[in-house]
Amino acid sequence: MPIVCNDLLGKPGIIIYQDTEAFHFSIDSMLLADFVSIPKRTKKICDLCSGNAPIPLYLSKRTKAEIIGIEIQQDSYNLAVRSIKENQLDEQIDMKLGNLVSISNQIGKNNFEVVTCNPPFFKLGDHQINPNDKLAIARHEIHASLAEIVKEASLLLNTKGRFAMVHRPDRLLEILEIFRINHIEPKRLRFVYPKIGSECNHILIEGIKDGSKGGLVVLPPLIVYGEDNQWTKEVIRIYNCEKE
Repeated sequence: MPIVCNDLLGKPGIIIYQDTEAFHFSIDSMLLADFVSIPKRTKKICDLCSGNAPIPLYLSKRTKAEIIGIEIQQDSYNLAVRSIKENQLDEQIDMKLGNLVSISNQIGKNNFEVVTCNPPFFKLGDHQINPNDKLAIARHEIHASLAEIVKEASLLLNTKGRFAMVHRPDRLLEILEIFRINHIEPKRLRFVYPKIGSECNHILIEGIKDGSKGGLVVLPPLIVYGEDNQWTKEVIRIYNCEKE
C-alpha cells in the first residue's frame, strides 16, 4: 500500500495520509466540511463514510466538539488514525471501524447535534464498478444504500440536530424524499458548478431532524474554477479554513 502525506488545508497546516491506490479525499469533502452548520452548543459530531478522515480533520478547525468518524475499510481507517495522531487530535477525534448501518446501537441514538456524510454516489447497477475493491466501495452503495445512510443519521441525531451531505444533483429528488421519510426536514441547499456556464455536478444539502415543514433556502451557487482555470476566491477561502 503506497502511502503519501499531503496537506489537507492551506494555512492551518493539517496533514493527511493517503493510499495512492485507494480513494483520495477530494474537494467535495472540503466543501461539505465548510458548508455544514455547527451551532455553538454542539458537543458531539458524527461523520459517516469517513474514509481517511478529511472531514473530521477539517471540522477540528471549526469546533471543539467531540468528533466520531465511521469507516468500513480497514486501510482507510488505519490512515485516518495515523493522521489524527500526527495532528495531535486524539482527544477530539475518535475513529470507529465498521459498517455505518446500525452504528447508532454502538455509539448512541439521539446522541449527536450534527451528522455529516460524503457517501458513495452510485447505486449498484449504475455505472461500471471499479475492479479495485477500495475504489468500488467508496463510489458505489455496496455496504450501505442512501436510504440506510439517512436512516442511520436520523437515529444518531437528537431533536433539531442537523444532517449535512454532499451528493450528485441527479439524485436530488430521491434525497429530498428520503430525508422526509426519516423525519429530516431539508433546510439548506447549494448547487456546485465546476465553472460558470457548466452543469451542476454536486449538491450540498442540510436538514434538521423533526424540523418544521418548509423553509428550504437555496443558497447562491458555488463556482469552483474561474475563467483563468484557477480556484475561485471562495474555494481558496474554504481550503484555508477562513470565515467569510
